[in-house]
Amino acid sequence: MYEDVKNALHTAAQELIENAGLSRGDIVAVGCSTSEVMGEKIGTSSVAELGKLIYDSLADVFSPAGIYIAAQCCEHLNRAIIIEREAAKGAYICNAVPQPKAGGSFATAAYGAMRDPVALESISADAGMDIGDTLIGMHVRPVVVPCRLSVENIGSAHLVCARSRAKFIGGERAHYDDNLK
Repeated sequence: MYEDVKNALHTAAQELIENAGLSRGDIVAVGCSTSEVMGEKIGTSSVAELGKLIYDSLADVFSPAGIYIAAQCCEHLNRAIIIEREAAKGAYICNAVPQPKAGGSFATAAYGAMRDPVALESISADAGMDIGDTLIGMHVRPVVVPCRLSVENIGSAHLVCARSRAKFIGGERAHYDDNLK
């Protein structure tokens, strides 16, 4: 199962980069329930080893492209974000360190793998990846647009991805440029 999860994550991350037009310096908010990936109810069966595999698999794709992962914690830490300090310039840093049962296995793995992790109360990411219906929309910059990928599930967890785009200004005849972020 773990190899299938890793392969699905690599494919999904690469497709998200292409579909969302992500580039160096952009941020992807990622919420992940390892419980859901394992086929259990969200928040009931946190799996530290799986959280690390998921983080590492996403980092394999996003890091070489210069894209930051903003790992969303679970509701016990109010869905705080774990991100590299260099990507958090000007943001309000919180004093929190995620744990598997308070923050989640994915966010805990992100905190352990990052060079200089910090916790933020919120962020306005350029795109998002929601693994297991963790509701990451609050961390993606408006306007949020769904990204349809070939990968629909990570393990047993439902996968939803999104990108942000510039707001339409000027009414129904406003010109739309899909290349704007």
